[in-house]
Amino acid sequence: MAGVDLGLDGKVVLVTGASEGIGRAVAEAFAREGGRLVLLARRADRLEAAAAAVRALGAETLAVPADVTRPADVSRAVDAALNRFGAVHVLVNNVGGSLGTLSLGLEEIDDAQWSAVFEQNVFSAVRVTRAVLPPMRRQGWGRIIFIASESGIQPDPTGAPYNAAKAAVIALAKTLSKAHAAEGILVNTVSPAFVRTPAVSDMLRRYAERAGISAEAAEAAFLTRRRPHIEVRRPGSPEEVAAAVVFLASEAAAFINGANLRVDGGSVASV
Repeated sequence: MAGVDLGLDGKVVLVTGASEGIGRAVAEAFAREGGRLVLLARRADRLEAAAAAVRALGAETLAVPADVTRPADVSRAVDAALNRFGAVHVLVNNVGGSLGTLSLGLEEIDDAQWSAVFEQNVFSAVRVTRAVLPPMRRQGWGRIIFIASESGIQPDPTGAPYNAAKAAVIALAKTLSKAHAAEGILVNTVSPAFVRTPAVSDMLRRYAERAGISAEAAEAAFLTRRRPHIEVRRPGSPEEVAAAVVFLASEAAAFINGANLRVDGGSVASV
């Protein structure tokens, strides 16, 4: 029995925050499906390491050091992609983060921190999406996938800027899904829960050191205290998130538009 043809062979896929974690896993997953990759990240050394791993999978790859919170970097990166490949078929808006506010209450967070979190999670995605829409319109085909978070649906009692920013990302994707589907451009969101990324591992390591416990105990404590409803009783992996992203970009998902696919092990309680 033949497998499902995802229709991604030769597609040009631009991934932001591609140097590690979910972004790198997404890039490698598209490479395995025959995609041509454009990888963006701020740190050139980590970005080149990710690009080397993607090239080793046989994918033609362009690595562009860029900070997507800077408009000039976004313009330069998208121009480089179009000059190299002539198209951008898939955009994965993966850049995000809480910038140290995740455990803080509202009164501990100042305006500058709010602005920085929204710049990192929302405005950067707006900027890159705006840059790739014209070529997607010209080719009459596109897939835009936003990486949000369960925190945008089921917020924590702390980390208000991150919770609000991820909710904004989900609403932005829904807006764009209504605006551009008739042009052949489908827009969806993937919302992970607790995923074992390098950033999460660093957070747990710091907690373990402060508490004088092992990394495994720190992870178990976090699951119990902060994510008790992950019913599979473990963190997710970047590869599991990447599989959802690749599916949404594929021809197999051609009738899915404006969805928020929760890759959360059952953590979000609502239906």
